[in-house]
Amino acid sequence: MTAAVETNGVSTRYGRTWALRDCTTSLPTGSVTALVGPNGAGKTTLLNLIIGLLKPTAGTVSVFGWSPVQDPDLVLARVGFLAQDSPLFRSFSLEDMFRFGRVMNRRWDQAAAEERMRKRGIPLEQKVHTLSGGQHAQVALAMALAKMPDLLLLDEPLASLDPLARSEFLQELMESAADGSLTVLLSSHLIGDLERVCDHLLLLNRGILQLAGETERIINAHRVLIGPRGQAGSEAISGVVVVRRLESDRQVKLWVRGDPGPLAAPWQSHSAPLEEIVMAYMANAAAAPALQVDLVIAS
Repeated sequence: MTAAVETNGVSTRYGRTWALRDCTTSLPTGSVTALVGPNGAGKTTLLNLIIGLLKPTAGTVSVFGWSPVQDPDLVLARVGFLAQDSPLFRSFSLEDMFRFGRVMNRRWDQAAAEERMRKRGIPLEQKVHTLSGGQHAQVALAMALAKMPDLLLLDEPLASLDPLARSEFLQELMESAADGSLTVLLSSHLIGDLERVCDHLLLLNRGILQLAGETERIINAHRVLIGPRGQAGSEAISGVVVVRRLESDRQVKLWVRGDPGPLAAPWQSHSAPLEEIVMAYMANAAAAPALQVDLVIAS
């Protein structure tokens, strides 16, 4: 599958602080990818590199084969970007916003933008400053999609939405990406919501890419192992990388990457949901990044 975005050894530094270190990965065309990680992990930095707002300190970024820094016109014409605060002109009506979008973009689907508002029951005459949080996000998404982008970047668009508004936003996003012609990179802390709509995942932690790949394969590559504390056993488990270890008075719980094979009783092995896997990595910034194998890629 052709890559919509490729990064090769990308590093970015602010003064003495590295926001991103040696990031090498790719987004398949037509994929819907969740970009996750704790605050300060480098998520917004990566998005800004993709649209050319930042120039990498080292390494290269390409979008559909072009450099966002050297070929901004070619890249920006194909990219839609929705920032965290979903900026819209407060004094404008929706009709004014769509007129502005039509003037500013070479490709613009006015009919689709208006139809999205009709489906959500939001009149075009309504002023931006009167919109609810959910409506505001829907209008911003409609404008990003009306640009008819090949790549859509979303930076924490769900952060301020209630559960119903989040569900409606994600439903709209799923419908827009259903035919596979749109590549989506969605940054969010709401991992449970992302698991329903995203088929790929990127996990950044302290500027290091720890996981990247298809969500299903990432899930299949990890296990949760549970056994008694104080008995020999966990040290003898081989063939796995321990991502996180938790101990209580009576038991040890391990989140591991790899196949531990048959375990001696009373040890048990269970599948791990994606949210638990992500939390295990986020809780352990020192966890070894996944090897560059078929199912999981990381720097």
